[in-house]
Amino acid sequence: MAMDQPGPADAAASRRDLAVARSLDPARVRAEKRVKRFLDAGFELLAGPSGSDFTVQEVVERSGQSLRSFYQYFDGKYELLLALFEELVRVTAEQLEQQVAEEQRAVDRLQRFVVEYHRLCRPGTKTRSARRVPTSALAQFGQQLMTTHPEEASRAFRPLVSLLEELVRQAAAEGAVRTDVPSIRLAGVLLQATMFNAFAGTISGSPGAADDGAEEFWSLIFEGVRAG
Repeated sequence: MAMDQPGPADAAASRRDLAVARSLDPARVRAEKRVKRFLDAGFELLAGPSGSDFTVQEVVERSGQSLRSFYQYFDGKYELLLALFEELVRVTAEQLEQQVAEEQRAVDRLQRFVVEYHRLCRPGTKTRSARRVPTSALAQFGQQLMTTHPEEASRAFRPLVSLLEELVRQAAAEGAVRTDVPSIRLAGVLLQATMFNAFAGTISGSPGAADDGAEEFWSLIFEGVRAG
């Protein structure tokens, strides 16, 4: 799937916020509802058999709105996919934040994040949101985004990175993880390693194993490969 070039964006704003912001203030509530209908339609199509291989026209028809209205809020399919990706990341971060809060020790919260996120990233996994969108539905788009538009990817992943950085900082304060590397650097490496490992089961020769390997991955990443 070829991606259009992204336009300039406010570093602090999500693509959904930018779409809504295109309307005048008195129409913002109506714009929010219309944008949500387009996003809901996009999520429904993503959950279907064709995945991300849908057209703008299909989104328009599914949303019950007009093509003109779509282009009032989005420049094209790329911007819609980016908004969907950002929304999925946000929902995932909220879900993980609730899960890690169940743990008492900082190092256990960090472990819980890695294990649960690893499981969410495995192909076929669904989030606990009402949309029930497979987490892997936007994986190809996310990987392409990181390769071709790293600044856009950085903005999209910010909710997850911020949560993980705070967990790393807390674990470091407990003395559980190293402090000679900035927490943001550790968070970035840990997040990327978790995502790649979850999607790359074929490299280890065990794709689709009954055991998802999340706990084993945590042990490897936390303890390293050095013999005790």
